Amino acid sequence: MQRREFITILGGVAGVPLAARAQQKSMPVIGVLGIDSGAASVAAFRRGLRELGYIEGGNISIEYRWAEGKPERFSVLATELVALKVDVIVATGGTLGAHGAKRATTTVPIVFSAVADPVAEGLVASLARPGGNLTGLSAVSPDLVGKLLELLKQAVPEVSVIALLFKPDSMSDPVKEVTLKEAHISARALGVQLQIMTAQGPADFDRAFSDISAKGAGALVVLSNPVFDIQRQRIVDLAANGRLPTAHSFRNYVDIGGLMSYGPSFVDLHRRTATYVDKILKGAKPADLPVEQPTKFELVLNLRTAKRLGLEIPAELVARADEVIE
Repeated sequence: MQRREFITILGGVAGVPLAARAQQKSMPVIGVLGIDSGAASVAAFRRGLRELGYIEGGNISIEYRWAEGKPERFSVLATELVALKVDVIVATGGTLGAHGAKRATTTVPIVFSAVADPVAEGLVASLARPGGNLTGLSAVSPDLVGKLLELLKQAVPEVSVIALLFKPDSMSDPVKEVTLKEAHISARALGVQLQIMTAQGPADFDRAFSDISAKGAGALVVLSNPVFDIQRQRIVDLAANGRLPTAHSFRNYVDIGGLMSYGPSFVDLHRRTATYVDKILKGAKPADLPVEQPTKFELVLNLRTAKRLGLEIPAELVARADEVIE
């Protein structure tokens, strides 16, 4: 073999991994910020990507960072993603995740999902023109709590005291004020007494449910947030132990034993997050992409749970349900 031929072949072999590395470097990198690696929100987002033709490890790369149930870690984890020079950050941890990502960067595009009121939370200037490096999907509006109370009262007509359980720092003060105001207005209209209960996390659950029982509540509305969501089985179990009919804003509680839910389709909401990523990777700026609101709401009833609680759900409510678990 001639020396020149050998050098050419050797150069070609050596060039393969270099070319592969160059190709890998040019592949878009998505940073995913989530509360827990088992969160259904991330699975829904990945499905949305596949529907748009994005294959993880094929034409996109994804860097994951999990808060492991500790939302205070969101900012640090988002900073790690920024250091990796990701092309876009997807904050699946609701309002807390969006704020954590926002604190980490003013330049990397951020797509949030399941934020109650992005304007009141200070994440965007307006729904139509976000104006910064964040955009995404809003989820549960403050007036949804009134609908949950109404449906729970229809399911349990004899109830006179309803407890409302939420995580205080999962929403800004303005959103919290509007939400609680709406809850009190709805409770008065329904002729029920409202008991406000709070829990920051799992360490508070036993105390909260003990207080709910002591206050004589006959039913419970649970306002969803990432910390509650990953602890939803424990919340559902505590409610079952106290024989409390429960209403939730997402169906993933009902699938494991909650009585009922009404709210945006959880899967649809997070699947649609992928459309924002697609547009941003193709050159769109978050400032110009309007925040979208839920388009699909669903009422889900768990009649197995109703039976265990000795409840007879009115036929007209069952007929209105989008899905009934029997």
